[in-house]
Amino acid sequence: LMTSTYSHFLNGQAVASNSDQHSDVFNPATGEVIAQVPMATQAELAQAVAHAKDAAAVWGDMPSARRARVMFKLLELLNANIDRMAEVVTREHGKTFDDAKGEVMRGIEIVEFATGIPVHQNGQFSDNVASGVDQYQLRLPLGVTAGITPFNFPIMIPLWMSAMSLACGNAFILKPSERDPGVGMILAELMTEAGVPAGAFQVLHGDKSAVDGLLEHPEVKAISFVGSTPIAKYIYSRGAELGKRVQALGGAKNHMIIMPDADMDKAADALMGAGYGAAGERCMAISVAVPVGEGTANTLIEALAPRVRDLKIGNGMDAGVEMGPLINAAAHERITGLINSGIQAGAELVVDGRDFKPAGLENGFFMGGTLFDKVTTEMEIYRQEIFGPVLSVVRSESFEHATQLATDHEFGNGTAIFTRDGGIARRFAREVEVGMVGINVPIPVPTAWSSFGGWKASLFGDTHMYGPEGVKFWTRQKNVMTRWPDTSLDKLTGAFNFGAAAG
Repeated sequence: LMTSTYSHFLNGQAVASNSDQHSDVFNPATGEVIAQVPMATQAELAQAVAHAKDAAAVWGDMPSARRARVMFKLLELLNANIDRMAEVVTREHGKTFDDAKGEVMRGIEIVEFATGIPVHQNGQFSDNVASGVDQYQLRLPLGVTAGITPFNFPIMIPLWMSAMSLACGNAFILKPSERDPGVGMILAELMTEAGVPAGAFQVLHGDKSAVDGLLEHPEVKAISFVGSTPIAKYIYSRGAELGKRVQALGGAKNHMIIMPDADMDKAADALMGAGYGAAGERCMAISVAVPVGEGTANTLIEALAPRVRDLKIGNGMDAGVEMGPLINAAAHERITGLINSGIQAGAELVVDGRDFKPAGLENGFFMGGTLFDKVTTEMEIYRQEIFGPVLSVVRSESFEHATQLATDHEFGNGTAIFTRDGGIARRFAREVEVGMVGINVPIPVPTAWSSFGGWKASLFGDTHMYGPEGVKFWTRQKNVMTRWPDTSLDKLTGAFNFGAAAG
């Protein structure tokens, strides 16, 4: 798989790009360039869409039970290739091998749900809605669809999108992140082996011009996106303007409220995984801890500080490593700038990860765990999504104030509360204006048969990802009303008259 230059995957095969523009793919643990990825030309994009259109006509017409069998085969192949895919994720993204395996498995769960597509895609039937009239609804595929996916989950999010789109009978074009495109190419190979027809699943590498090309192509009917809020907003408004169906998931600033009655050790452990796992490069990462009461805050900082200092950081392929590097040098620079701004704004830097370098990996894009205390809401480190291993502690005097903090932030992706009080937990879950809530669960990502998505500036569009909402997003409803003249009644009358005459 490790070629010097990645190919696109078009119409069932790897196709070398004609582009003269390429982007470097790094191993973030070593800082070395391990591959190059082409930026698609407009001709290559047009080709991908044309193949997808042809494939959609055939695949979309296939009985849903046959598509389900392809999904079952895909499921089997994905399960057999977990380690292989996870290795590529670790090599190009940097997250630990165990974390990468977890990512593959969360993607596989959506494929498990997609195998049930004959049931999920069922329409409704209403008998005799008027005299002799029946009505039914169909959920039909859209045709050509596309997914624009982020670097932080290079296999899970492509699976979240593509499994649902394909199961519903669409053709799907994946535009993976140019930072870690390798695992998307393995997915293309497994899709083909599973029996997804040529052109129904394709991988097109590229940058903003590829994104704009997909947005503007009249044959592309739906686009799913995950990334930063400014780009999500742009894709949503541009796509809507062009009459496309769009779901665009943006950034996050997830608060975890720690009540005075919480188990502090459990809360601190949960914050370590949720704040520093995958180097904080997750839209469901907890980046703000909100202890309620001074005593709670002091105990929490005491529990957190040594844990943050003791984080085992290194190459994600090495055993025992808890956190890998950041994705690239630009991310390192941006996060360092934000940490500096926090210090200047008067936040208390409890643990400083800026100058961390693991031995033997001096050229990697590493940052140590960083912990701020006494952060306030007007600070840049509070307002912005840092997307790095930086946890901010905002002290709060009451449950109401803590809940208000999470509600007032422009992002509304995920949140959590740690408490032993059921009444408080229930109130929080109902009152907080955030789309995904954890109660003593730090990262409340919904299961495959539910749907994923936040509120406010974290999601543009009215449908969440995967699950029942995913079926809704990747299909459109058609309503059919039927009335048939009932000729059998005439025949029956005739037969009766004949009988009477014979008698």
